[in-house]
Amino acid sequence: MLESRRNLALACALSALAGYVDGIGYLHLGGLFVSFMSGNSTRLGVTLAEAHWEHAAEAFALIVLFVAGAAAGSLIVLSRIVHRQPLILLAEALLLAGAALAYAYGLPATAVAAIVLAMGLENAVFQIEGGGGLGLTYVTGALVKAGQLIAAALTGGAGWAWLPNLLLWAALVLGAVAGALAYQRINLAAVWFAAGTAFLLSVLVAATAKQAD
Repeated sequence: MLESRRNLALACALSALAGYVDGIGYLHLGGLFVSFMSGNSTRLGVTLAEAHWEHAAEAFALIVLFVAGAAAGSLIVLSRIVHRQPLILLAEALLLAGAALAYAYGLPATAVAAIVLAMGLENAVFQIEGGGGLGLTYVTGALVKAGQLIAAALTGGAGWAWLPNLLLWAALVLGAVAGALAYQRINLAAVWFAAGTAFLLSVLVAATAKQAD
């Protein structure tokens, strides 16, 4: 999936977008995530052990919303609709714009719900029909793959095959920096920039679809 420059550029852009949104969500939720469900799952387990039921319920709700978003994205992939990649990105843009609007109207909980749905949805952009795909809103898998490919390079394999996976990681980190800085200045209104980026990406992906084919 990351062999072509187009796919690598799109994957890095989406990883940066996810990092940007997760940086916002992390600060807003005080240590919970809107895209990194491994972290929320650990938080769920710890809060259950400590009998902090309200915090556990919050973490669980985020996980459920993320799964719902991922399922919605997969339904688009499995449909017979043409131009599914730009459609997924457009849906993500609309959810993020809805989140920004909800915040503007004093509904921060609704805003967070829309953001988490959008992050789950994003992971379907590179989904292969039938199931597998490329995770874009978390980079644990990318780091594992990078380590495996570095080992392969050291034992005679492709010398730079690990680089795309590290680029995904770097993009997410840089996105998180930008998201945290934006949140410190304008709170959840910073999600408007994410919505605009997702919409722009949907247009670019649609415009380059024939070229990618």
